[in-house]
Amino acid sequence: MPLIDKFLAAIGLTMAAFATFFPWYAFVHQGEFSMPRLWQGTTRDLPERPGRDVLSVSPQAMKDMDSDTAAAVDRLTTATVPGLGDAADRGQAEAEAGMDQPFPGPSGFTLRHVVNGRALIEDASGMYIVRVGSILPDNSRLATFQERGGRWVMITSKGEIYEEQ
Repeated sequence: MPLIDKFLAAIGLTMAAFATFFPWYAFVHQGEFSMPRLWQGTTRDLPERPGRDVLSVSPQAMKDMDSDTAAAVDRLTTATVPGLGDAADRGQAEAEAGMDQPFPGPSGFTLRHVVNGRALIEDASGMYIVRVGSILPDNSRLATFQERGGRWVMITSKGEIYEEQ
């Protein structure tokens, strides 16, 4: 066997040994490989600076405006103020009517496959892998899997049952 082949074999075995044992070393010594914490303490001191001498004030807050400043201030009212009486009652009725609107329908996902405590579900936006406790597209949680008649079913926290298709 040529010397270069022995050398390449030794390098290959060394790399394989490193790839085998380094993850275990990193697992055992997690403190050396974890991300540093941003704040070691619970408080943060502000830098020591002198206070500002000049403050910027809105022209509206000035009591003694000269004529040039008063002319530059835009006094146009841009917001609406609710009226009293009938207008307030009408606004309340509109708010209550908005509460009676229907919620969007269910997302309509289907169970495609179940294996090893995980399920593949599909809806209009794509396919997802979920497990017990995962939030489903209809905002319920996956409660359990059961095998019924040789087919898997998925039961949600709302009590809905989805059969494997």
